[in-house]
Amino acid sequence: MNFDRKDFSNEQLLDLYSRILKPRLIEEKMLILLRQGKVSKWFSGIGQEAISVGITAALDSDEYILPMHRNLGVFTGRAIPLHRLFSQWQGKKNGFTKGRDRSFHFGTQEYKIIGMISHLGPQLGVADGIALANKLKRNGKVTAVFTGEGATSEGDFHEALNIASVWDLPVLFVIENNGYGLSTPTNEQYRCENLADKGVGYGMESHILDGNNILEVYAKISELKASLAVNPRPVLLEFKTFRMRGHEEASGTKYVPQELMDAWAVKDPVANYRNYLVATGVLSEEMDAEITAKIKAEIDENWAITQSQPDIEADLSEELNDVYQEYDFEDIKSNNDLENIRVVDAISQALKQSMERHDNLVIMGQDIAEYGGAFKITEGFVAQFGKERVRNTPICESAVVSAAMGLSINGHKAIVEMQFADFVSTGFNPIVNLLAKQHYRWNEKADVVVRMPCGGGTQAGPFHSQTNEAWFTKTPGLKVVYPAFPYDVKGLLNTAINDPNPVLFFEHKQLYRSVYQDVPKDYYTIPLGKAALIKEGESVTIVSYGAGVHWALEVLNSNLDIKADLIDLRTLQPLDVDAIYASVKKTGKCIILQEDTLFGGIASDISALVMENCFEYLDAPVRRVGSIESPIPFVKPLEDQYLPKARFEKELKQLIAY
Repeated sequence: MNFDRKDFSNEQLLDLYSRILKPRLIEEKMLILLRQGKVSKWFSGIGQEAISVGITAALDSDEYILPMHRNLGVFTGRAIPLHRLFSQWQGKKNGFTKGRDRSFHFGTQEYKIIGMISHLGPQLGVADGIALANKLKRNGKVTAVFTGEGATSEGDFHEALNIASVWDLPVLFVIENNGYGLSTPTNEQYRCENLADKGVGYGMESHILDGNNILEVYAKISELKASLAVNPRPVLLEFKTFRMRGHEEASGTKYVPQELMDAWAVKDPVANYRNYLVATGVLSEEMDAEITAKIKAEIDENWAITQSQPDIEADLSEELNDVYQEYDFEDIKSNNDLENIRVVDAISQALKQSMERHDNLVIMGQDIAEYGGAFKITEGFVAQFGKERVRNTPICESAVVSAAMGLSINGHKAIVEMQFADFVSTGFNPIVNLLAKQHYRWNEKADVVVRMPCGGGTQAGPFHSQTNEAWFTKTPGLKVVYPAFPYDVKGLLNTAINDPNPVLFFEHKQLYRSVYQDVPKDYYTIPLGKAALIKEGESVTIVSYGAGVHWALEVLNSNLDIKADLIDLRTLQPLDVDAIYASVKKTGKCIILQEDTLFGGIASDISALVMENCFEYLDAPVRRVGSIESPIPFVKPLEDQYLPKARFEKELKQLIAY
């Protein structure tokens, strides 16, 4: 192995040696503890240390790094106290996730490290968002994100590289090509000669580096860091290396040919660097022994600290309270200067006034810039706010949602417009596995709103007409808003943007230009989780949201003898159960109308809640009315048959007559 010290001082060379030795010695300790049954699981990075150590040493301490679970050198390189790392691995409260996640599945703003999730790919998009925030701040900072050769097959890898290239984002995409994705060799994962070649297709600079040579890693990253500060751009880096142990210790390495293990064993990044330093007189045997003893003492001391800490005791209130970031709702009243506007106008006003109120707010989506979006909601926004904050995106929902998460991590607010709610399926993973879980896992907000134009009645067929709110009401950590009137749309959207938690904001397309209301011209807010009582009566409680509220109003207005409480939920998560229970206890009957298909929908949960909490007040079984159990069709007769609007009146009258 050829080491080129360039103009590095002896102090720098020795510092790099201490940095690369530390994770190796920690791993050796963990492997002993694993055999003793004192550690439950371990993902080894032995043989790959030069990459994480070299990159971390080259970057500033305030530059974000997004590592994976073999990058112990990133965490030790940022000088995290070892007892906190050990506590994380042991599930102690002094770790970073309060025992809610293991190993390196965590992040920490204090050390500017954003940990992985097991789905791998989305963290590349998160790096895009962090880098975009840096670019907007014009601070010259670089973001480094790690992935393995296996994850380069994921769509998120390609989406993230494409976005970074199109937007000239200062991201170092680090591929640790260690030969195997768990047990699958590279020749069964891709056919290009080098993964760095993939950068060409994205117009991206790329390099192939010896991942076992710490001086080569450190020198190249230092050079790129200086260059990217002046000329922001993404760079794809393929590090050739090898994983000397199994995917995790239980996996073993029997699937690896012995000759391959032997060939890489002589390339050990720690041993070879030590030998080089000794041969050049930079490191003596005495110095080496002293450095090693100091690190081992630090490891033992911190392991003892971790062992002295009590095991976590389950605290129900703490668990539930940590699902969402605490948010003190700011109740902002309007001056009552009204204008009669449509739902689509109310959305546009809320977005515009929120952009004025929050100068760190970025809107992203397909065709939303000069074109103004598929529904012209953001028309004129570029002229007022500029293309930096109103950003057209490539057609890649997953990486865009992940980038929104990155923006939030790096001090921005983000709104993502799904051109149609149906398209969210290709962005589903980062919503339910990143946005929803982020605060619960490591106390980090996800200040993201995902706008969801949804709903039928427009003869748009199965790919443009779904109302898929139930996909998200099931996921703890998400808030779900689904208003029906312009006044509510504007006030609730303003609040959703203020709220540091992830919000899915559903907008029914058929209501966009058909529903008018007098709405304040100025900025105001409405609290999430509070239903609205649209009509009052004694005979029955009708619970609905979205277009269903208007369908129910049509029935009540044409049947004036029906005296009903009509509850517009407005927010589905959190749900205003108190408003529902109070009404049911008064009327004794309850019917729930939703546009979604019945099975697994929000109506099922509301029905169960009413039965469990108001049973003694009921004079009839709770009824649910929803769309038929099929995908939503295209032509009008089929769509009319699918939707519950025509069936609702019959079901309502049957319930009243029960």
